[in-house]
Amino acid sequence: MKLVSEELRSEARAVAVPWITARVLLLTAYVASLAVADRLLPGARPTALTEGLVAWDGTWYRDIAAHGYQSLPQEGLRFFPLFPMLGKGVGVLFLGHVDLALIVLANVCSFALLIVLRKLLRTESFNERTIDRVTWFLVLFPGAFILAWAYAEALWLLAAVSVFLAVRSRRWFWAALAGFIAGLSRPLGVILVVPIAIELIRNWRTTTGKERASAVFAASAPILGTGAYLLWVRRAFGDAWLPFSVQSQLRGSSTNPVSRLWEGFTQLLGPERLGDGLHIPFAIGFLVLLVVVFRRLPISYGAFTACVLLTSLATENLNSLERYGLNAFPIVIALALICRRTEFDSGTRVALAGGFVALASMAWLGAYVP
Repeated sequence: MKLVSEELRSEARAVAVPWITARVLLLTAYVASLAVADRLLPGARPTALTEGLVAWDGTWYRDIAAHGYQSLPQEGLRFFPLFPMLGKGVGVLFLGHVDLALIVLANVCSFALLIVLRKLLRTESFNERTIDRVTWFLVLFPGAFILAWAYAEALWLLAAVSVFLAVRSRRWFWAALAGFIAGLSRPLGVILVVPIAIELIRNWRTTTGKERASAVFAASAPILGTGAYLLWVRRAFGDAWLPFSVQSQLRGSSTNPVSRLWEGFTQLLGPERLGDGLHIPFAIGFLVLLVVVFRRLPISYGAFTACVLLTSLATENLNSLERYGLNAFPIVIALALICRRTEFDSGTRVALAGGFVALASMAWLGAYVP
C-alpha cells in the first residue's frame, strides 16, 4: 500500500506542472479576451465571456444539473446525464452552486486523466521521455482548454483511457465499469465497444471461460450505459432516439467524410474560411496522425481513433472538430512519437500552446464553437 501511494504521489508530481501550466495559459486567454472585447465592444462583452468556465455547452450541463431535463428544451437531451448528475451531487459541498461543482469536477477528472494516461503509456512500455511528452501534448492540445471548462470531456476521457488501461492488462471488470461510465457520459461512449472487442478477440485463445464471459460483459458495458439513458428518455419523452436526432438537427445530416473534406477545401477559399474552413487544416493533421496510430500502436488504438474521427467528419457542421480530435486521444500519442527530436518537441509545444490560447480566446469572444 505504501508503494502504491508513493507511486501515485510521484505521478501526481509529474502531471502537476503541465496541468497548472495549461490553466495559466487559459487565464492568459481569458485576460486577452477581456482586453479585446473591451476595446472592440466596450460595454457589450460577448455572452460566452461573461459565463467564463461555464460558457457554451457548460451552460447546458449547469442547467441540467440545477433544473433537470424536463425544464429545458429537448435540445438539452443531447447532453448525456452522468456529468450533470455528478455535478448536482458534488454541488452539495458548494452550497448548491452546481456551476462551481461542475468546474471543480472537470478539473479533478482532467488531473486524474493525466495520471491514468501515464499508467497506460507505461503499460505499453513507452520510455519516460515519451510519457512526459504525451502528458504535455495532451494538456496543450488546441481543444484541450475545455478540460478546465464545465464540459463532460474530462470525465469521458478519463473513462476512455481507463478502458484501454483495463483491457490492455486484461482487467475486464474495470473495463466494464469504465465503459459503462463512458456510455453514460457522452454519445461517443459506444465507440469503446470496438477496442474492447478487438482486445477480446486478440486474447481469446489465452483466456479462460470465466475471463471470456467477463470480457463479453465489458464489451457490452458502453452500450448498457448509453442504453440506460435512452430508456429513460423514452419513458420521459416518448422517443428514445431524441438525444441523437436533436444532435443531427444541430450538426447537420450524416455525409461522406471524403466529400465533406473536399467541400472544406473549397470553403478555405470562400467566406467560410473562418467558419468550417478553419477546421480543415486540423482535420488533415488528424488524418495524418491516424496513419501513425495504425503504424505505431496496437490495432485497438487505431480502430478506436478511426471511429471517433470518422464520426466527427461525417457531418455537415464541423464545429468543435478540435474537441473531437482530443477525444481520439491516441493521435496525441502519435504526435509525441513523431516529435522525439528535441527541436521538434520544443517547437510543437510552442505551436500547441499558441493554438490553445488562440482557440480559447476565440471561444470566449464568440468566434469559435468549442
